[in-house]
Amino acid sequence: MERKELEDSIKELIVNSLDLEDVEPSDIVTDAPLFKEGLGLDSIDSLELGIALKRKFNLNIKGDDPAVRKHFYSVKTLADFIESQTPNA
Repeated sequence: MERKELEDSIKELIVNSLDLEDVEPSDIVTDAPLFKEGLGLDSIDSLELGIALKRKFNLNIKGDDPAVRKHFYSVKTLADFIESQTPNA
């Protein structure tokens, strides 16, 4: 999967899995924060998003890993993480 395709897929997953009614995938800025000051997601959203990412990309996300918060910072950092975990992302 090409990088732009992966990022677009993540944006679509965010909108669909979190039922963001007033947000289109194209509204999400790739390197903007997803939580608090950015898209405004919260801790419940992070759990739901983590589950959706695990299912779609077959990821191994460890909640007790301090790096997880860094991976979930933006669509860009999520794409970086997915590429590092999946050889054919």
